[in-house]
Amino acid sequence: MIELAPERIAAEAGAEVLRAGPQDRPARAVIDSRGVEPGDLFFGLVGERVDGGEFAAGALEAGAWGAVARAEHARPLVAEGSPGWVLETTDPLSSLQRLARAWRRELGCPVVGITGSTGKTSVKDITRALLPLRAHASPENYNTEIGLPLTVLAAPPETEGLVLEMAMRGRGQIAELCAIAEPDVAAITNVGPVHLELLGTVEAIAETKAEILAGLGEDGTAVVPADADALAPHIEERLRTITFGSSGDVSARQVRIREGRASARIETPAGEMGFEFPFTEAHNVRNALCAIAIGLALGADLEAMARRAPGITFSRLRGELVGLAGGIVLVNDSYNANPISMRAALDHLAGGVGGAAGDGRRVAVLGEMKELGPETRAYHREIGAYARGVGVAPIVGVGELAREYGPDEWVPRAEDAVEVVDALLEPGDAVLVKGSRSVGLELVADELRVRRGDGSPQQGPTAGT
Repeated sequence: MIELAPERIAAEAGAEVLRAGPQDRPARAVIDSRGVEPGDLFFGLVGERVDGGEFAAGALEAGAWGAVARAEHARPLVAEGSPGWVLETTDPLSSLQRLARAWRRELGCPVVGITGSTGKTSVKDITRALLPLRAHASPENYNTEIGLPLTVLAAPPETEGLVLEMAMRGRGQIAELCAIAEPDVAAITNVGPVHLELLGTVEAIAETKAEILAGLGEDGTAVVPADADALAPHIEERLRTITFGSSGDVSARQVRIREGRASARIETPAGEMGFEFPFTEAHNVRNALCAIAIGLALGADLEAMARRAPGITFSRLRGELVGLAGGIVLVNDSYNANPISMRAALDHLAGGVGGAAGDGRRVAVLGEMKELGPETRAYHREIGAYARGVGVAPIVGVGELAREYGPDEWVPRAEDAVEVVDALLEPGDAVLVKGSRSVGLELVADELRVRRGDGSPQQGPTAGT
């Protein structure tokens, strides 16, 4: 429920009221008329191909509390009989963002912004689980100039903390997101060769990620990796800074893996505490350090976070472990991929998924990695060599660039990979499915679950994207 008076909603959104409606409050903000439920506030965003304002009338007919659209779509609604508020604006996206900022301020709770080349979704999930308060977090990939304000506006009035993931596709985007979210804590998970196609160098990526630090207020706290040298020029003296990693303020000692779980002694400026995590990957232990540092920045009690750690769960498509017939373990990490997360996922596969080595092969279905710039083919060759070096084989490549992995089998599309992988698997194998989102490898994972028997997910770890 967006607990703002209707007239204030219009004012904060920079919109003009053309027709008043019910005096109750809207339930949430939506942009897809097909998913409108009674009480929703519909924003008719202007897309490259479709103007969402064309669907405003349908949204009101479906019971929307109101609709925000440009004049050519808003004004005809006044004469129609469907009840509901009609708000006219010159820029529906700007109105959505302005209203989200107003609701964030009305909530008055601490806000965490999380970005990074990899691991931001995992850190977001871990942070949400660890915080001993009523936290509202970004669902799935709601981390853009559209998704972030929708997340904020979905936060209930009783929210005690907002945990927001922030994506970056170019210069200025994170600054734009910070202007909406106004974070109190800004976390950068890492800086690596992702989006090189857009920005050119790792230094440029670091500069762009550091927009989240510039977005902090005077009392803000920066949470950054202890080993991210590229960030050093961007860490301002005015900020309180907490580092994480092996040489950081928050670090892990005595890490032990047993029965599909990791335990560690976590050292922090607030003291030491034993943690037990429901995953075994080294990169997720590091992600947990970042999340613990975020918790400390918010004043969370270390012991309270340790009690909550065993209940950590992760978003779908990020390293889901599923048992298939014949003792096959499927690692569905098809959400995204880049050189950093690929190595982490291959290490996990080679080391024994779920913490058990087993006797079967380590099979990898590897899709293309996108947005890596002019050295993209070299990055793919390096990952192929890395996979062989840690004992992963056979490898199935999917997509033109995946030829560079030097795969044992190659197919052009995810659809073509299903039959190949199904015929390749043997009892006892562990199979990783990973590639950039646009490759669509979730199709392979879903089909394997259908054909080989859909086992219950064993765990929900991620590979850091």
